Amino acid sequence: MAIDKARTYMRQALSLAHEAAAAGEVPVGAVVVHNSQIIAEAHNQPRATGDPTAHAEIVALRAATAKLGTEKLMQCDLWVTLEPCTMCAGAISHARIKRLYYGATDPKGGAVDSGVNFFAAATCHHAPEVYAGFDEVESANLLRDFFKNRRY
Repeated sequence: MAIDKARTYMRQALSLAHEAAAAGEVPVGAVVVHNSQIIAEAHNQPRATGDPTAHAEIVALRAATAKLGTEKLMQCDLWVTLEPCTMCAGAISHARIKRLYYGATDPKGGAVDSGVNFFAAATCHHAPEVYAGFDEVESANLLRDFFKNRRY
């Protein structure tokens, strides 16, 4: 994959994360890529929707499946600014995402390389290729600043 394309995908996910922060949501953004094109994007929206499952990944996966007309996204990649939680890892597995790229690790709530390490579990039906650390510092700083500002 070309570096400029990778940068474009994560830059868009980060832009969406900034939108989430501006809306008072935890700043996480996600994009789904198919044939080198972004076909779906979202940011966290549990507060706005009153739906605890409205994480960026879930909302983006729903939009991608609607666009492609199938629940299986086997030829799609997911780019997200934060390591997915267990719920999102389960959705990624069920959607059969080909590759997952994420920014910041989440030692407390992450489930890909942290916590339960969902994709390594014997009960996981499909594990995508996983690539971590894309724009990790910016992703982590955005989250850190968001929570710091909410505490004061």
